[in-house]
Amino acid sequence: MKSPTLLDVAQLAGVSYATADRVLNRRGNVAEKSVRKVEEAMAQLGYIRNVAAANLSRNRRHRLAFVLPRQSHSFFGRMHEQLRRAEHHMKAARVQLDIVEFEAFDAGALDTALTRLLGQKYDGIAFVGQGHSEALAALRAQGTKVVSLVSDAPEHCRDHYIGIDNVKAGRTAARLIGMTHRGKAGHVILTAGSLEVRDHSDRIYGFKEVLRSDFPQITVSELIETKDQDRLMREALRARLAEEDGATAIYNAGAGNDGLIEVVRMLDLRAQLFCVVHEVSGKIREALEEGVIDVAIDQRPEIEMNRALALLQAIVDDLPPPPAPELIPAIYVRDNLPDEHS
Repeated sequence: MKSPTLLDVAQLAGVSYATADRVLNRRGNVAEKSVRKVEEAMAQLGYIRNVAAANLSRNRRHRLAFVLPRQSHSFFGRMHEQLRRAEHHMKAARVQLDIVEFEAFDAGALDTALTRLLGQKYDGIAFVGQGHSEALAALRAQGTKVVSLVSDAPEHCRDHYIGIDNVKAGRTAARLIGMTHRGKAGHVILTAGSLEVRDHSDRIYGFKEVLRSDFPQITVSELIETKDQDRLMREALRARLAEEDGATAIYNAGAGNDGLIEVVRMLDLRAQLFCVVHEVSGKIREALEEGVIDVAIDQRPEIEMNRALALLQAIVDDLPPPPAPELIPAIYVRDNLPDEHS
């Protein structure tokens, strides 16, 4: 059966082809009554807009920007690397892809980076950060589509969020630690990059919620904030372990895992501490294999980047978001680690 054409739409709506084309491509200067007739005709005929052909005929290219923290640790490095892998494909799809870097945990640096995008005619941006920047509102006001990554932003600051449910991730870590204690008392040393970023604070919230309700015999230390820096993790964790020598577990809701691994190895605490961390890097892989780390919860940033690219390309063309199931993090132990190059 022949697919309906825009001419079929125009004839059914009782308008000219030019009017139907203006409605389809949102060029304006069409009476509301005619817009409604064209939209009803499109729905009745099941007309599907050929976005690729329309963009090609108008020589339209998309400009997308990813505003990401510098590659200060492996997680952000994986995000940058996935975008580099996608660059050739994006060029073939007539998409200009720019990466804008800022210092992690620096709200001022993020705001500066976003502000510099104003007036640059970007069709869409994806960003990692705290998401309270006035620049986000200004970008959306000028028609730029905004997607938050990894750490969700308030709904008025973005169009969509791509990332895991960080409360669930924290609850999962608590459940694993609780199960290993088998009803016995315990004490968890808790670390994170910063409670000022939502993904870390959400994980800590979910973690404490489960321990409080289901494992009240397990106590939790005052949070150590490391800014995801290995040096701060190493120094603060050694000091805390000296103060709280009865610790039975560590949960790191952020990065800085290389510092954590160094301390556990140096003090030979593998038999004493059950360690749960986030993300998988080369060093974490080694630590899992030798039993220094017990569990790594990986949110698979490569999938997040691919979803963000597909989502931005759709919504800047006023198409519905591509269907996607909830992004569930992978739980890795030494026995199910993926191939290093997968």
